[in-house]
Amino acid sequence: MIVVRKDSPLVIGKGDGENFISSDIPAYLKLTRNFYLLKDNEFAVLTQNDIKFYDNDLNPLQKNITKIDWDATSAEKNGYEDFMLKEIYEQPTAIRETIGNHLIAGQVCQFDELNFSKEFLSSIQKIYIVACGTAMHAGLTAKTMLENICEINTEVDIASEFRYRNPLINKNTLCIFISQSGETADTIAALKLAKSKGATTLAITNVEGSSITREADFVSYTHAGPEIAVASTKAYTSQITLLAILVIYFAEILNKNSETLADLKKSILELPTKAEQLLNHIEDIPEFAKEFYQNKDVFFLGRGLDYNTAAEGSLKLKEISYIHSEAFYSGELKHGPIALIESGTLVISILTVPDLIEKSISNIQEVITRGAKTLVITDKNLEHTNFSKMIKIPETNPFLSPILSIIPLQLFAYSITKQKDLDVDKPRNLAKSVTVE
Repeated sequence: MIVVRKDSPLVIGKGDGENFISSDIPAYLKLTRNFYLLKDNEFAVLTQNDIKFYDNDLNPLQKNITKIDWDATSAEKNGYEDFMLKEIYEQPTAIRETIGNHLIAGQVCQFDELNFSKEFLSSIQKIYIVACGTAMHAGLTAKTMLENICEINTEVDIASEFRYRNPLINKNTLCIFISQSGETADTIAALKLAKSKGATTLAITNVEGSSITREADFVSYTHAGPEIAVASTKAYTSQITLLAILVIYFAEILNKNSETLADLKKSILELPTKAEQLLNHIEDIPEFAKEFYQNKDVFFLGRGLDYNTAAEGSLKLKEISYIHSEAFYSGELKHGPIALIESGTLVISILTVPDLIEKSISNIQEVITRGAKTLVITDKNLEHTNFSKMIKIPETNPFLSPILSIIPLQLFAYSITKQKDLDVDKPRNLAKSVTVE
C-alpha cells in the first residue's frame, strides 16, 4: 500500500506483523502504541512487515517511532454502556492529570515547556485564542481570565473565520491555538497564517506528536487521555483547567495580584474532588431527560462566563441528540429570542456569576411567565423555587465555574440521546477529528 500525506493528517501504526494507517491515533490504540508521523507531501510504502518512507522527490527518509504512553484500556468502555458516559465520569481524573506538576500547593506555577520571561510577556500587546467548536468555548473562558487577571487584551476567534479576515498580527502578538486532536485543519491553517505574520504561537492539544505540535513555536498538553466519543467532554474541561493554570503562570511572571492568584490556585487543586462529588449527586438527570427528549427546541441562557457554558451545553445537545438548540446571552432575550418561547419550551439557565445572579433570575422569570419549563444549574443557595428543576453544583472560584457547570449538561445531553435510542458515540455527519476545511 502506498500512502501520502497532503494537508490532512496521516498516522501510521507499527504493529507486530501488521501495520495500520488512519487520521488519528485512537483509531488503533488497542492494537499498537508505536506510531510514525508524516509531514506534508511525504510518502510511505507499507507491507505487512515493513514501512519505507520517501520525500516528495522520492528520496528515502528515516523516521523515528513516536511511542504514545496512553493506556490501551483507555480505548475500551470498561463496563460503561458508551464511551461518552465513560469519559464524562473520567473528568475528575483528567483534570487531576492535567494539573499534574504545573500547580503544586505553596509553589509558583511551572511550565517548563514554555519558559516565558517577564520581558516577553510584557511585550505582548494582544492575545488571540483561535479554535473551533468546543475548544473555542474553552477559549472564551480563558479570555475572561486573561483580561481580568493578566490585563492583556484578548480576542477569541473561530479558526475558519480567523484565516480569512486579515487579523491584525505582529511580533507583539501571542496566538494560542486549541485543538483536542491537534489535527483540526482550520486551526492548523490559522496557526501557519499567524506564524507568517510574525506572531508567537502556542498550541494546546491532547495528542503528542500531532500536526499542530510540529507547527507551533510552543506546545502545552492537556492530559485527558484518549477521547473516543465524538462529542468532547473530558477534553473540554481539561482544556479550561490547563488554560486557567496558564493564566496563573502568566500572572505570576507579570507580578499580578497574589491574593487573587492564591484563591484561584487553591480552587484549581480542589476541582478533581468537587467534580467527583458532583458526579455522585446528579443521578436524577436521566429521569428529568425523559420529560423532554421529544422536544423540538431547547434554549440555553447565561450571562458572563455562564454564557460560555450555555454555548457548550447547547452544542453538546444538538450534536448528539439532533434537537435544535441555541444559546443566548440572557440580557438579549427581549431583543428578539423571547419570541421563540411558548408553553412547554425547555429553557436551561446557568447561574454562577455572583454579580449577575439577580439579573439572570429576572430573565428566567420572563420565560416562566410565558409557559417555559426551566432547568437551572447553579452553585448558589437560591430561594426562588418556581424553576422546574434546579441542580446544585459545588461552589468554586467564579473563573472556574464553567468546568463544573458543564458536567450536568453533558449528562443531560447524553440522557436525552439515550432516550431517543441514538448512537451517542458516533453522531451522524460528524467526525472526531475535523481534518478538512
